[in-house]
Amino acid sequence: MTVIGTLIGGRFRLEERIGSGGMSSVYRAFDPMLERLVAIKLMHRDISTDPDQLERFRRESRAVARLNHPHVVTVIDAGEDEGTPYIVFEYVEGETLKDRIRRHGRLPVAEAVAYAIEIGRALESAHAHRLVHRDVKPQNVLIDPDGRAKVTDFGIARSLEAQRLTAPGRVLGTTDYVSPEQALGHEVTEQSDIYSLGIVLYEMLTGEVPFKADTQVAVAMKHVREPLPDVQRRRPEISAALAAIVERATAKETRNRYATVTDLVHDLEEVLAIEAARSGQTTGEATTVLRNLPGDTADFAPGRLRHPRRALVLSVLLLALVGGAVTYFATTRTEKGAGSPVAPSSPGLTNVELAGNAASDYDPEGDGEESRGQAGLAIDGNRTTVWDTETYQGGLAGSNKRGVGLYVDADTKVAARQLDLVTSTPGYRAAVYAANTVPGGIRGWTKVSATTRVRQDQKIPLDTAQRRFRYYLVWITNLPEGGKADIRELRLEK
Repeated sequence: MTVIGTLIGGRFRLEERIGSGGMSSVYRAFDPMLERLVAIKLMHRDISTDPDQLERFRRESRAVARLNHPHVVTVIDAGEDEGTPYIVFEYVEGETLKDRIRRHGRLPVAEAVAYAIEIGRALESAHAHRLVHRDVKPQNVLIDPDGRAKVTDFGIARSLEAQRLTAPGRVLGTTDYVSPEQALGHEVTEQSDIYSLGIVLYEMLTGEVPFKADTQVAVAMKHVREPLPDVQRRRPEISAALAAIVERATAKETRNRYATVTDLVHDLEEVLAIEAARSGQTTGEATTVLRNLPGDTADFAPGRLRHPRRALVLSVLLLALVGGAVTYFATTRTEKGAGSPVAPSSPGLTNVELAGNAASDYDPEGDGEESRGQAGLAIDGNRTTVWDTETYQGGLAGSNKRGVGLYVDADTKVAARQLDLVTSTPGYRAAVYAANTVPGGIRGWTKVSATTRVRQDQKIPLDTAQRRFRYYLVWITNLPEGGKADIRELRLEK
């Protein structure tokens, strides 16, 4: 048993045990040479007698020491003390991300996304060095006094990989975040870290892990077999774009999961910028991350949030110009209203003006509702807002539905010639139908387009045979990967 006050490596004096796991214990220690606190991880003696485990610990200690990243806890030293391997880390004051979730429950959406970005960036650094963490969880994320997330325990869990989940005398740790392939004892790759990060993000957003059971093995098997509970049902204000990221990150099959953590981080950065634009403000670590977004995602966020000092100067200049400009704007500007085009109309066509309440969801073969409160977001002229379907893990057929959809009321009868839509979930199949009253089932509508595999920006030609219709329906019959489709913007042209 390690005694408090012991010198490790003849230099670091142990002061207090601050954590313990299946293969090691962590102590706060004092380094008299540099007069600073450090954290020391000591491998358990029973494991250190195994030559294979010992060699893996040494090899991975060297690998972790190569990481130099602001969101990775820095390795200061490593060695052995009377045959017991140890690693010396920077000592991070603060709390773990798990502690923060326990105190606050679900975190503010922007803060959760910001922490996921910082954890993802740490994983990017590790993966670039061909190092897989294998134990991504909130307990291994430290929040420093400045609010920054720093990941620890990189690569150390790998030394227990061969023992599997049920090996006697070996505890891998909580399985709340374990990937399906890891639970089954299959090869663990960078995509396994992505899955675990997706579960961490889910917990930050909802305040709880997705699966619970009486034993860790039972929890692990739920990760293998059961669909992830819908994050939007547990927290409805979460955007469809963020929910889609969670779903893709936690896909059971690796072929449906993000291929790289870089792709995941990029999507999270876009969502953070969009969330900031929608709310008009951010706080805490979300503000810090927002101000350091790369160029290809920074443009999604308002400049005043990314560059507050510059925004202040611009505000002063703007106030000076307002007096002379007000008459001009009053006579020349046009407001972007509901249904306003988000891009110029196609040549030879004109936009059908839609009222703000012109869009409605359509679910005649289910409970009669399909994200009803979001319908108007599909025609508000804003690509950052969205209407989406519910999540159907088994597809629409698994729910005994031929389709679901969204229709618009043109207010008067028109012979529409084209329907344009924007989506962030391309790949689903849909067709356009028309009617002059809203039928109780799809058979009451007239099909006016071919069934189309929808792209991100899709123009669907319509053929009404010169008939005029008041209602136009986008009828979705086949969902993309993830079991959910969305419409960010819809426009009807004649």
